[in-house]
Amino acid sequence: MTALELQGQAAKAAARTLAIAGSNQKNAGLAAIARALTERTDEILAANALDLEAARASGMSVSMQDRLALTPNRIQGIAEGVRQVMALPDPIGAVVSETVRPNGLRIGKRRVPLGVIGIIYEARPNVTVDAAALCLKAGNATILRGGKEAFRSNQVLTEIMRQALSDAGLPADAVSLVQDTSRESANELMNLTQYLDVLIPRGGRGLIRAVAANAHVPVIRTGEGVCHVYVDDAADLDMACEIAYNAKCSRPSVCNAMECLLVSRSVAAEFLPRMKARMDEKQVELRGDSEVQAILGDCVVPAVEEDWDTEYGDYILAVKVVSGVEEAIHFCNLHGTGHSESIVTDSYRTAQQFLDEVDAAAVYVNASTRFTDGGEFGLGAEIGISTQKLHARGPMGLEELTSSKFVVYGSGQVR
Repeated sequence: MTALELQGQAAKAAARTLAIAGSNQKNAGLAAIARALTERTDEILAANALDLEAARASGMSVSMQDRLALTPNRIQGIAEGVRQVMALPDPIGAVVSETVRPNGLRIGKRRVPLGVIGIIYEARPNVTVDAAALCLKAGNATILRGGKEAFRSNQVLTEIMRQALSDAGLPADAVSLVQDTSRESANELMNLTQYLDVLIPRGGRGLIRAVAANAHVPVIRTGEGVCHVYVDDAADLDMACEIAYNAKCSRPSVCNAMECLLVSRSVAAEFLPRMKARMDEKQVELRGDSEVQAILGDCVVPAVEEDWDTEYGDYILAVKVVSGVEEAIHFCNLHGTGHSESIVTDSYRTAQQFLDEVDAAAVYVNASTRFTDGGEFGLGAEIGISTQKLHARGPMGLEELTSSKFVVYGSGQVR
């Protein structure tokens, strides 16, 4: 057996133990993890510093370095995320429905764990803990396969969690890290059908599409984020400036950041200069169509067709003038990735049309797309933002990490 097959076998055994573990036992494991992360912050920071040093030497962008970087406050935030998961109701064993048939059979539908969940992700070490904590609370074992950029950080975080679980009387193999960050290990994980029940990729479009195209294990697609904000002709323009600034600039490297701004033609001449002044505070590069260029001048990079479909993950923003809400809706549905879309308007009717007709996991009225997040939605730390429609859609919390089974009670019935 290969090293990954042995890892899968161990995870499968751990999953059987977790499936019957009670809430108190799982919460004890999570408490031990949160406590250990705080106590061993210096070890985590030392490993992360080595990852950041290598990232800078390799020319990684500043925004991507931000995704990789850990600080004492961020580690405290990760530990607090684990505690929030502890506080959430345990979904396992919950009865979804129950009926009694005319023949006397009592048929119940009960939540159960998915089993062994594989996570493939890039340079975000917080995912290592977030994913493991959510999977554990939902009774699943986790095999983590992070990118090489965060390998030292992920290795230390995983070691800390495994030791904490062992100390709490749970199997350490409930959480494990793939030690090989090559493409070959990713391909092997995508085909680990004997041990893996589901695979969740978290990262950029290239990673997600590669996993979806090549995996034989069932895949939940997450994270592709070409998100739009549409400024309607009935918008409060001051509000629109603040929403657009937040959606683009608060953290441009994440999947719920705005990548394309749509502006109604009737307010474009007034709004675009105000918007540009706000974006200039972060030196955002604007890539616009001919109407945007005519209003703002040579500071705008002429947009090409690829710009409407690009997840920049950086201080770059595509800007387009549209005729109104119908063109905005069509544009979002054509170029969006089904993640998050927002309209800024004071018109109730226009807002409702946008909500009804835009096809995305999260649709907003007068709010930033940056709220599409498990914590912000009250789900605790999230496993990812699902952009598909089967089983899970939007921020994935505990319920999305479960399946169900029918439990049938009889009194001798035969058919």
